[in-house]
Amino acid sequence: MRKSIHAFGIVVLVTSLVACSGGSSSGGSTMTPPPHPAFTLKLEPIISGLSFPVFATAPNDGSNRLFIVEKGGIIKILNLATGQVLATPFLNVSSQIATSGEQGLLGLAFHPNFDQNGFFYVNLINLNGDTEIRRYGLLNQNQADTTSATLVIRIDQPAGLTNHKAGWLGFGPDGFLYVALGDGGGGGDPGENAENLNSLLGKMLRLNVDNDQFPADPDRNYAIPPGNPFAGAIAGLDEIWSYGLRNPWRSSFDHNTGDFYIADVGQGRWEEVNVATQASGRGAGSNFGWDIMEGSVCHEPIQGCNQAGLVMPLVEYDHSGGACSITGGYVYRGNVIPALQGTYFYADYCLGFVRSFRLVNETATEQANWPMLDPNQSITSFGEDQAGELYIVTEQGSLYRIVQN
Repeated sequence: MRKSIHAFGIVVLVTSLVACSGGSSSGGSTMTPPPHPAFTLKLEPIISGLSFPVFATAPNDGSNRLFIVEKGGIIKILNLATGQVLATPFLNVSSQIATSGEQGLLGLAFHPNFDQNGFFYVNLINLNGDTEIRRYGLLNQNQADTTSATLVIRIDQPAGLTNHKAGWLGFGPDGFLYVALGDGGGGGDPGENAENLNSLLGKMLRLNVDNDQFPADPDRNYAIPPGNPFAGAIAGLDEIWSYGLRNPWRSSFDHNTGDFYIADVGQGRWEEVNVATQASGRGAGSNFGWDIMEGSVCHEPIQGCNQAGLVMPLVEYDHSGGACSITGGYVYRGNVIPALQGTYFYADYCLGFVRSFRLVNETATEQANWPMLDPNQSITSFGEDQAGELYIVTEQGSLYRIVQN
């Protein structure tokens, strides 16, 4: 493996693969890397010295700020105009979270009307090891009001397991909050959570956070949106949007099309990108296959598994050469590099490669490899600013912008 693995508190992606992999490291046939594109991209260093950053995003408020989430519980603000990180953190919940393994402060999303209501949402693991989605308001433009914390939902996690917590959350084009949850941890989904519709683990949830359907329940401050596929059904929890996920590490919506991209970390052989198009229902009721499948191959059982009704990955790659764990990204919708319009980027945490494709008629086309986007560090996330320009975040504390070479 070309990159060293952090020895203490291994990143939210790799722990699951190091601790839980049970198959061949090659994952079967060797995939030929996509070709080098006709033009090149490079990384523009923005800042360094961050502490285990795992996400970067921006509100739609015209402020030209990038908010950087650190696994240890701090959100920092980068002023993109000056290139400076503000001295005072936007939010600090470091004393309120567990950070072992893949735990920590893992996700951030701004309400679509953030510029009016000041609401933002975080995904974290509390001191009991359970997932919490919290809403906060503002003390001022650059600082959260910590006294405003409101629990949206708390999800029990298996005791003693610190991996597969996923952590992404984001608002869809429908205005509802989507929440990605891993299968709870352990190798091979020992709790059989991902395929269990009576568990929220291994799922993508969809919540209406603008209404409270359960006023008497302090752990449920949301409503079930119309159209949730299992709402009111005999089998299946109302919050579930889609299922069969292992450890979805970074999802995103295409701002132009509404298509939903979900990158899911594999067990020990295959990494995958699933795309639920707007036209096909954006993943409502979809079963992405874990742990019946790992990628497009059988996992349980390892031969002759029942694939009926399962959604196969659009793109997958094996662990050849030391690849280990996918980091999902975004469809580029910025203005600086017009040739990239509609191109989706993803990376591998261990090898550091960055690849891309374009979705055309539900097929991955123009698959490409971008060698100059390898930071020679461990890529924990992509980031996106309000203008749609893309960034790369590394465990070692660096933030880069993707620019044309």
